[in-house]
Amino acid sequence: MSLRYLWLLSLTLAVIAQVDYSQYVNPFIGSEGPFPGQGYGGGDIFVGGARPFGVVKVGIDTTAANWSTAVLNGGWSPDGNVTAIINQGYSPRNTSLFPPAYPAQVGHDTASVGYFKTQLQNGVQIELSGSRHAGIIQYNFPAGEKHVLVDVSHYLPGSPNDPNSQFYIGGEIQVHDNGQAWSGYGTYVGGWNNGAPFTVYFYGEFDMAPEAARLFRGPNTDPMRGYQGLANGRPSFAIYDNLTNTATSGPMNDRVGGTFTWDVDEQLSITSRIGISFISVEKAQLYIRSEIPSWRLNDTVDSTVQVWNDDVFSKIQVPLDDTANLTNVRLLYSSLYFIHLMPSDRTGENPLWESDEPSWDDFYTLWDIFRCTVSFYHIFQPVYYESMIRGLIDIWRHQGFLPDGRSGNWNGLVQGGSNADNVLADAYVKGLRGAINWTDGYAAMKTNAEVVPYNTHDPTDYTASTKEGRGALLDWLELGYVSKDRSTRCISRTVEYSLNDFAISQVAAGEMPGDQEKYLRRSAGWQEIWNPNVKSLDFNGFLAPKFSNGSFNESGYDPLYCYGCEWSDYTYEAVPWEYSFVIPHDMQTLIDFMGGPQMFESRLDLMFKPNTSVQALGPNGAGITTLMNIGNEPDFATPYLYNYINKQCKSVQRTKELAYQYFHDGPSGIPGNSDAGAMNTWLLWSILGIYPIVTTDVYLLGSPSFKDLNMTINGNETLRIRATGLEDGFYVQSVKINGADWKKNWFQHGDVLQSGGVIEFDLGSEQVVWEEGDVPPSPGHVEI
Repeated sequence: MSLRYLWLLSLTLAVIAQVDYSQYVNPFIGSEGPFPGQGYGGGDIFVGGARPFGVVKVGIDTTAANWSTAVLNGGWSPDGNVTAIINQGYSPRNTSLFPPAYPAQVGHDTASVGYFKTQLQNGVQIELSGSRHAGIIQYNFPAGEKHVLVDVSHYLPGSPNDPNSQFYIGGEIQVHDNGQAWSGYGTYVGGWNNGAPFTVYFYGEFDMAPEAARLFRGPNTDPMRGYQGLANGRPSFAIYDNLTNTATSGPMNDRVGGTFTWDVDEQLSITSRIGISFISVEKAQLYIRSEIPSWRLNDTVDSTVQVWNDDVFSKIQVPLDDTANLTNVRLLYSSLYFIHLMPSDRTGENPLWESDEPSWDDFYTLWDIFRCTVSFYHIFQPVYYESMIRGLIDIWRHQGFLPDGRSGNWNGLVQGGSNADNVLADAYVKGLRGAINWTDGYAAMKTNAEVVPYNTHDPTDYTASTKEGRGALLDWLELGYVSKDRSTRCISRTVEYSLNDFAISQVAAGEMPGDQEKYLRRSAGWQEIWNPNVKSLDFNGFLAPKFSNGSFNESGYDPLYCYGCEWSDYTYEAVPWEYSFVIPHDMQTLIDFMGGPQMFESRLDLMFKPNTSVQALGPNGAGITTLMNIGNEPDFATPYLYNYINKQCKSVQRTKELAYQYFHDGPSGIPGNSDAGAMNTWLLWSILGIYPIVTTDVYLLGSPSFKDLNMTINGNETLRIRATGLEDGFYVQSVKINGADWKKNWFQHGDVLQSGGVIEFDLGSEQVVWEEGDVPPSPGHVEI
C-alpha cells in the first residue's frame, strides 16, 4: 500500500469523522399518535438530553390531560402540564427541579441530540442536557421573582387506576455553601415493574448562590394503594424551617424538599448541575466533576453530540449529497438514536451486590427487544452487547432468575415467556463469546425451563409470578402446553414457551448436548394447541384455548378476538390470528398445518387486507385496520414470511407498504409504542434490506432503501449494501453476496455479518420470483 494511498485514506476518514450526523435526528418521532396533539397510540418516547445507554435521561415530567388516553412512560407528552424537570428518564424517576405552581408548557418545545428546551406559561424558559450520570439545567428567568423548588418526593405521575403506580416513601435533603449546593437521597417504590423500594442519591449545585434557601417537610397525603402503611393521611401543609440545613422524611415518609430564591428583579439565567448515583452522594458529586466540568450548557451539548457521532451515528454512512433521500436519511439516524436510549449501563452503580461483571438495568422489555433489536446490537454494538449479556447472567447469579423486564434494580414484569432465553440463544448461535460465561448462561436458561417462580400476587395477574420466570410452568411441564382453565394468556404463553425451549436447545447443542433433544421436543408445544376444527374467514386451523383435560374450548371461540389482549385473556397484545403465524423456529410445520404453501400464502395475504381487524387494539395499533399490526412486536416477522414459500417479492411488497404507510419523519412517525427502540429497529432492518430470525443464525433478504450503505460491524469489519436500479423500483431482480450470484432469499450470519462483506441488490419495478434455492430452514422442526 503506497504512502499516497494511506494519506488519501486518512484524509477520507477525517472528512467522514467531521460529519455531524446528529443533524439528521428528529427526537420527536413517535411523540404523538394518529391523533394530532395527543400521545395516545404513539411511541411513548423519551424527549430530553441523554447519551447512548446512559443512566441519566434529563427531561420534563408532565401530567395527562386525559388519563384514559395517557401515555407517560417517557415523561414528556404533547398535551400535559409540566410537573417537574427530572434527572432520570423512563424508569425509575428521581429528583425534580422546577419553578413552583406546576406551570403548563406554551408549546413548540425544541429538541435535538443532547438538548431540550421548553417555554413555560409563567415566562420561564428551561434548557437542559445530560451526561452519563449527571445533568445540567439552565433556567432563563424573566424579570420578577425567581425561585427553584427541589422536590425530593416527586415521582412519575400515574393514572389513579394504574395498578403499577410509583410512590415516594422517604428521603432527605441537605443544603451546603449557603444554599449554592444541595444533596440527599430519595427512596421510591413500585412503578411499571411493581418493584421493591430503590434509593437514588443526588448532589446538585447552582452557578450562583441564592439569597435564600429554605427547606420544607410536610405530610405525604398521596393515596398509596397496596402500601397503605406508608400514607398517614394527615392534613396537607408544609413546614418551612430556616434553622437547619437538613430536612428528612422520618418514619412517616414525609415529603421533603427546598426552595431557592434569587432576589434580582431583572432577567437572569441560573444554571444547575445535578449528579445521581445508586451508591452514595459522594459518587453523585464526583460524576458532576468528571462528566460536566463546565457551567456552559453548550459544552455538555457539544460533548454529548460528539459521543453520539463517535459511538453510534458514524458507524453507518449513506449518501448525503444532492441525490440523497433526506427523509430516509432522517429515519435512519433517528432510529439509531432511539434504540440506544435503553437499556441503561449501570456498571459501577449496582447497590445490590458486588461483582466484577457489568451491571445493566432498564430492560423495557426483553419481550419487545428480543424480536429484532438485540440482533442489531450483536453486529452494531458488540462491546455493549457482550456487556449486556454478562449483566443479564449476573442478575441470575445473584437474584435467581433472568429478567423478562427490569427497572429500578428489580425484575419485572413478565408479559409472556422467559424471553431472556431468546436473547442469550441469539447471541450464542451467532458466535458471541468474549468474556461471557456460557456455562452459567445455560444454567440461567435452564432455571427458566425447570424452576417454578413464586407467585407474586400482582394485581395485574393474581394467578402466578409476574416478576420473573415462567408463571405457567407447572402446566408446561405436565401438559406440554398452557391450559385455559389453570392459567392466563394460555395461547400467547404456549407460543412463547415453545420458542423459549427452542432457544435453550440451541445453546444446549454446544453447552450440554444431552439436553438438546429434550428441549427441542418441548419446543413443539405450540402444536398441542393447534385446533384444525377452528374456522375463521374461510380458513381452517388455528391456535386455540385448550383445557387441562386435553379438550378444546370450541364454544364461541373466534381467533379474531383476544377479549382484551391483557393479562387474563387468551393472548397478550395480539389476537390468535396473529399468534398463529409466530412460530419462527418451525415454519415448515406451520405451513403444513395451514394447508401447504398456496393456502399459507392466501392466509398471509388476508393479514394485510384493510378493515379485517375487529378487535379494539388500544394504543398499540391505534388507527390500524388490518389483522397485521405493525404497531406491536409479535407481528414484526410476519411480513417477511413469504420468503418461506419462495415469494420474496411479496415480502418486499408488504414491508415497503408498512414502512411507507406507518413510519414518518414527524411526531406520529411510528405506529405504536417504541418499547425501548423495538419499533425503530424494525424500520432499521427494513432500511438495510435484511431481517433476522431470532434464536437462529438466519437472515431473510428484503430490499434496501439506499443505493450505497457502509456499516461498521463487529468492531472493525465493514458491511456494504449496494442497490442498483433503486430509482426504478424496490423489487429484487437478483442478488450477489461477496461477488457471487446468490439464489436463496436468505443467508447465514457467517456469510456476511461475521467478517464483513458486500450484498449487492439489483432492483426494479416488476415483481419477479428470482430465488431458486431452498427456502429458509426450520431448525426447530419436530413432528409429534
